[in-house]
Amino acid sequence: MLTYDVAVVGAGTFGAWTAWWLARAGKSVLLLDAWGPGHVRSSSGDESRVIRMGYGADEIYTRMAMRSLTLWQDLFQQTRQPLFHKTGVLWMALDGAKAGQDTCITLRSAGVPFEILTSAGLAKRYPQMHISDPDLFGILEPGSGAIQARRAVATVVEAAVKMGVQYATTSVPPDFDRESIPAKTLVFACGAWLPKLFPHLLGSRIFPTRQEVLFFAPPAGDLRFAPPHLPVWIDFVHPLGPYGIPDIDARGFKLAFDRHGPAFDPDFGDRLAGADSIAEARSFLAERFPSLRDAPLAESRVCQYENTSNGDFLIDRHPDLENVWLVGGGSGHGFKHGPAVGEYACKRILGGGSAEPRFSIESKKTAQQRSVF
Repeated sequence: MLTYDVAVVGAGTFGAWTAWWLARAGKSVLLLDAWGPGHVRSSSGDESRVIRMGYGADEIYTRMAMRSLTLWQDLFQQTRQPLFHKTGVLWMALDGAKAGQDTCITLRSAGVPFEILTSAGLAKRYPQMHISDPDLFGILEPGSGAIQARRAVATVVEAAVKMGVQYATTSVPPDFDRESIPAKTLVFACGAWLPKLFPHLLGSRIFPTRQEVLFFAPPAGDLRFAPPHLPVWIDFVHPLGPYGIPDIDARGFKLAFDRHGPAFDPDFGDRLAGADSIAEARSFLAERFPSLRDAPLAESRVCQYENTSNGDFLIDRHPDLENVWLVGGGSGHGFKHGPAVGEYACKRILGGGSAEPRFSIESKKTAQQRSVF
């Protein structure tokens, strides 16, 4: 039986980029996925994902996002796949809010260009938004935007295969025998399936939740909800935590709420958006984007977050299995970081680079108290 240096289980953004980096380091790599890169059940699927630099005071994630954006852009240039849309990313917060102040400090420290917009400035620049609170202000990252997610993951896998990675579509059951996977080192980057594969270790440390995403169709010929007229936006003022992506590739105006949904089984949970979520979304649209209050729902998605206790990633060796590594806990914000996560994981697996305590298994608690946004 052919033995690989490393087998990576899971071809989402974390697994695909980890395989890419390992192949780049000259290792023989087997990449496995149960359904395929960026498949419909994965957290790396769907049409689009936000890539933004702002993370409040968490400069570690700002710098990871900066590194990742460079690597995404390099890949898209090399493969001639224009899958990054520099729409800009707009944060909306209340004047004096700590999250907004911390974001400005961190962006400035990291050298990320940004612009501050007053409430009046927001209303003038984005008249399709209803801005009435004089204490509202915006932080605009002009160099950030959105990535076409499922196509981007497939592009990473295709690039990895060209470097020699062997890809196969096959499942790894929860009671798998490690000896049946022909590799010296095993990397599990399985997203919401990690607690199923390692129930005793991760069953109470990673919490998959149901996350509904809705796409609304703008009026015919109305370009106000597409780039460059509207950026990716994140509303820190509204209690539901709404965010959205403008109409890219005519898929519709994307709206979701950045909060933890109910517990979700990635294998058996249904993936139809609920009537309550749609009604809630329409209520928000009436407040912030009144022209879309009656827009038809064009599409919906149900994906999942795989939350750690506080939102930090898990990138560490299994505490009891010397040749097994765990890469996951994207916690709803991980997609953008795929290139940097893969780079970090590759260094750790190959014995280089210092360990980041926030990514360790020891730092993952059994009670959720989110602190990374």
